[in-house]
Amino acid sequence: MNDLNVFFDLTQKEKCVFAMLCQFSWVQGEPLLLIFDVENEVYSKQGITLSVLKHLENIGLITFESKGFVKKGLGKHTRLFYCGRPTKIGFQDNENNSLDLGHVLLTACGKELASTIPVIWNQQFYEYVIRRWFEQGLVLSSIQIDRDRKLSFVDRVCAIRVPG
Repeated sequence: MNDLNVFFDLTQKEKCVFAMLCQFSWVQGEPLLLIFDVENEVYSKQGITLSVLKHLENIGLITFESKGFVKKGLGKHTRLFYCGRPTKIGFQDNENNSLDLGHVLLTACGKELASTIPVIWNQQFYEYVIRRWFEQGLVLSSIQIDRDRKLSFVDRVCAIRVPG
């Protein structure tokens, strides 16, 4: 089946649910959905549940794996972007590091569709991911700070702040 046909075959509800899912997408060369704990309210408050994920898998937009996915072979540092905001991740080892990606990967069709959907900033999700990485012992740096907002958990945790 052609990827474009999948998009046209989606119901309006499926398109909306997929758009909601995309707010959990970080980018490192390609979009990465960071769905760590399907039962966490950060996801369920946005309508993303295990049954929704299974449905999106059945229609060919994602792959769900209960054991999860890991990105391997990372160097001392890597950078991921959320809504265009870079976060630098520092690992303990100089090489062969891995990063937990959670339980969901986009299929080729899902990546194509996701590229057409603007990611909606979700502060609660952003802080959830940063807190999770911080608790894993990763060193985090955010090089863009909005000076007009109160310091959040993320700002307090980040190792480097660029004066501005």
